[in-house]
Amino acid sequence: MVRTASLFSQLLEQIPRNDFARLVDKHQAEYRAKGFTSWAQFTAMLFCQLARADSLREICNGLKCCLGKLVHLGIRSGPSRSNLSYANIHRPADLFEDLFWTTAQRFRAQGRLGPCKHKFRFKNKLLSLDSTTISLCLSLFPWAKFRRAKGGVKAHVLLDHDDYLPSYVLISKAKMHDAKVLSMLRLNPGSIVAMDRAYNDYAQFARWTQAGVYFVTRMKQNAVYEVVEERTVPLHRNILSDQIIVLTGARAQDKCPHQLRRIVVWDEENQREIVLLTNHLEFGATTIADIYRERWQIELFFKALKQNLHVKSFVGTTENALRIQIWTALLALLLLKWLHYLSKAGWSLSNLASMLRLNLFTYRDLRDWLDDPFHTPPLIPLPEQLELTLS
Repeated sequence: MVRTASLFSQLLEQIPRNDFARLVDKHQAEYRAKGFTSWAQFTAMLFCQLARADSLREICNGLKCCLGKLVHLGIRSGPSRSNLSYANIHRPADLFEDLFWTTAQRFRAQGRLGPCKHKFRFKNKLLSLDSTTISLCLSLFPWAKFRRAKGGVKAHVLLDHDDYLPSYVLISKAKMHDAKVLSMLRLNPGSIVAMDRAYNDYAQFARWTQAGVYFVTRMKQNAVYEVVEERTVPLHRNILSDQIIVLTGARAQDKCPHQLRRIVVWDEENQREIVLLTNHLEFGATTIADIYRERWQIELFFKALKQNLHVKSFVGTTENALRIQIWTALLALLLLKWLHYLSKAGWSLSNLASMLRLNLFTYRDLRDWLDDPFHTPPLIPLPEQLELTLS
């Protein structure tokens, strides 16, 4: 036999049990609990994500099939559907939200996600803000009404370009307007936020300008402004115009009296002009255009989340159960990003997630498996049985 724990068990070891226990006490998650622990619930929901189990039945039966291997996970037996369903309804999703942020903070502090990934030479913190809508069946999720015959929730994400992982997440009903998130953000002076046109809020832009926070966004088509200064544009680049402006609209002028910058960029791929608005007056126009183009990383983040983890359908229909599943998906993505950084095999994230799904209960050293997943480790021979000679 091979003397090691399963890959799934080694992943769970990255979540210190004492830290988890402190969060359970903080949220009183096991108040009046009988038998089925929060750790067992977390293990089951993480299995749901990594194994892509589509229902409570698949989660519970999948774990029960591994009888004898569950003790390494910190649980004695696979959960019943009723226990897991009840826990997802009643145990606070805030426990899993705190667990994600605690784990992400620890991984970042320990350098587990690698060096800064964005390509720019400036030292400012670069962030992207966007949201993704997850459609829901209105008859099953009546609390998430979006349109007359459609339900949905939104995940609003502020992505840190140092490691392409969230620094802020808000899960809301889909009918919440994107711009409402802006007032909830707490950004440090010098930060740069790239976002699309849905986040145009002149009053918030003024507050950010006063606080030394920079933004890069698309300008509204109906914006009224006056050009204060025409700047020279670089030759042989895709910059068509670089202007210092002030807003002159009746309400916009009162909300944001500061000088802003309007940059017109030619999009060669789609053969169209893109008009950018920013309060950063110092960077070159090409750098501003590249910052907005870097916003595409948040779209790749949403794509990775939806393609590799279980967030398009849900194993519970209450708001609490849905939030638990999304937060465990984010935690699973954090673990996958860590594995992706560790591996020397040149995995794509999708291939890594697929291979891990098929090998969760493979007994190999995690790092060895990451570098050579198809290698069969040598078996450690059992000690020879001593013979007793009877005279």
